Amino acid sequence: MSNKTFQRGDLIGHPFANADLLTQALRHRSAGVPNNERLEFLGDSIVNMLVAQALYARWPKADEGALTRGRAELVREGALAERARELKLGERLVLGAGEMKTGGHRRDSILADAFEAVVAAIYLDAGFDACRAVVLPWFEAAMDALPATGRPEKDPKTRLQEWLQGRQKALPAYELVSESGDDHAKTFRVRCNLTEPAVCTEGEGSSRRLAEQQAAAAALDLLVDSK
Repeated sequence: MSNKTFQRGDLIGHPFANADLLTQALRHRSAGVPNNERLEFLGDSIVNMLVAQALYARWPKADEGALTRGRAELVREGALAERARELKLGERLVLGAGEMKTGGHRRDSILADAFEAVVAAIYLDAGFDACRAVVLPWFEAAMDALPATGRPEKDPKTRLQEWLQGRQKALPAYELVSESGDDHAKTFRVRCNLTEPAVCTEGEGSSRRLAEQQAAAAALDLLVDSK
């Protein structure tokens, strides 16, 4: 597919009246100015609003905490990066030489920012209603994957912290044990250390956050089994 076709917005389902907005949305700051930083700032708020509105309608009985956790899961950096990959935004990003060498078009932070910038570009080009019509379908599968109760389960780190706090125990300490692999495909190993009770577990993941979650989950399993 040609760049000209992409600039019209065909891959994302929106024919831009002002194609310059999409061009700017896909231009990283490492490539100079203009770039997508301002659009990313605006898009961050728009994405949060769209997702919050959708969850509010989808989960009529969910409380604020459940809605907040659901939104956090959908708009976290890794989730937005996955939406960007589905739209093949990385293939069209304009990056500076340094970012190109280090695989910036595959990096979650850059992809998530570009996704938010594209959302802002659609909003500026056609307004809020048109933006919502284009963007919400991108989140449908992820929303469907959330628990049907409308009460997303808390992540393992949060559950471990609450378990310890409820028993007036010291909070865990997370330690990076190792980091391996290429920049675009790193593997992290993290250790979770508890002092009371004395527990030490490890977790592995494609990000430090995921590795910490795995280590916390393993610690929870030990604590529950020991009761």
